[in-house]
Amino acid sequence: MVARSDLPPPPSLAEIAAAAGVRDRRLLAAMRALPRAGFVPPDRVGSAELDVPIPIGHGQVTTQPSLVAAMIEALALAGGENVLEVGTGHGYQTALLARLARRVWSVEWWPDLAEAARANLAAAGIANAEVVTGDGSLGLPERAPFDAVLVSAAFPRVPPPLAEQLAPHGRLVQPVGPGGEEEVTLFVSVEGRLRRLRSIAYAHFVPLVGRHGYGRPSGRER
Repeated sequence: MVARSDLPPPPSLAEIAAAAGVRDRRLLAAMRALPRAGFVPPDRVGSAELDVPIPIGHGQVTTQPSLVAAMIEALALAGGENVLEVGTGHGYQTALLARLARRVWSVEWWPDLAEAARANLAAAGIANAEVVTGDGSLGLPERAPFDAVLVSAAFPRVPPPLAEQLAPHGRLVQPVGPGGEEEVTLFVSVEGRLRRLRSIAYAHFVPLVGRHGYGRPSGRER
């Protein structure tokens, strides 16, 4: 019998993402530098380094890290971009985006999740990401245009404000579908219109709430 101390360590999230096909070296380095344990609820720290979604309250879950990496890689960030994220959660994806772009604005519907994300980002030393509580389906017109937009919730079509706030040749990633079985899709803005480039993955996402999504969730007024 092999002693437990002789067993090889489990693969890191960066190694899992690489095995899933992610090749962006900057992104993989960011994953190595940012332990996910700093971006999950305290009672879920034991699952932080597993490639699984994690519940964060309000019926929301984090996206599993390998899929986060695939979605971010599709944005093809070079370091000088302004990025909009819709759905902050506890800020793990936000932190990765901030490591790869010039500036990140992230919109979170639930105030307590937004506050947790701000605290997590501050603890990680992330200074170029701002978390806003609000309706992400409206985007942030006062900060537009954005070179990249990443939507972490599902809807059958891209909300018009997000498409309108995308800079020329900017990229947008969104799970397209009704919520529960989606095609994560990469779009690019060409002459003021979105053009579908490719499918990234099929996955399960929570529904997009907001004026250009499924409206307000029950129990939450705005």
